[in-house]
Amino acid sequence: MIKEAIILAGGLGTRLRSVVPDLPKCMAPVAGNPFLYYVIAHLQKEGIQNFIFSVGYKSEAIISFVQKEFMRIATHGSNDFQFSIEEEPLGTGGAIKLSCEKVAGNDVLVCNGDTLFKIHLTELGNFHLKHNTECTLCLKPMNDFDRYGVVELNNDDSIKSFKEKQFYETGLINGGVYALSARSFIKENLPHTFSFEKDYLEQFIHSRNMYGLIQDEYFIDIGVPEDYEKAKRDLTGS
Repeated sequence: MIKEAIILAGGLGTRLRSVVPDLPKCMAPVAGNPFLYYVIAHLQKEGIQNFIFSVGYKSEAIISFVQKEFMRIATHGSNDFQFSIEEEPLGTGGAIKLSCEKVAGNDVLVCNGDTLFKIHLTELGNFHLKHNTECTLCLKPMNDFDRYGVVELNNDDSIKSFKEKQFYETGLINGGVYALSARSFIKENLPHTFSFEKDYLEQFIHSRNMYGLIQDEYFIDIGVPEDYEKAKRDLTGS
């Protein structure tokens, strides 16, 4: 069972800056709480006990919130947290690799602090273990979209291909949530700064065990103002 999670919270948030100019994306206020609050709450509900927050841009706001939030909930469970701090931008891949140095076990959940995908962790963990994968992607079915690329699967649910962003009537998108073998990932010969999506997933698609698990659950990415407004409507009362 996966009990550890890396939350990527170091993004610059350039597309959201017009409406949230002074905060990292994951700290954008939603219904009285930072968006990150809802990501943490869902992962706790799914059984995550140890959190590693990958921070960089304006990290002070994230660190302050996390310390206060975990102090508040300390009496309700045994959750623990650490910070992996980028001294310089490392890209998504470099940030994950740095964070993996703090993972106690082998398998870790990786997700984005500006995206809420209400995955079922037990199902993901069992699938990841059954297929002995280096990386399992959580895939979200979507209709009529052009903001995301499409992931294609083989009949055995291994990853067949990644297709570029364009308009699709229907398809599976990469939901930005992964079950990752941290030990295997650390051993990869990858540059100091790199993209997890381009330089790892797309480059190693045919030479590593990579699978996709479809989970048609609630998904919101607040990277653009329209979806940020949608999140504020959706999560009111959560």
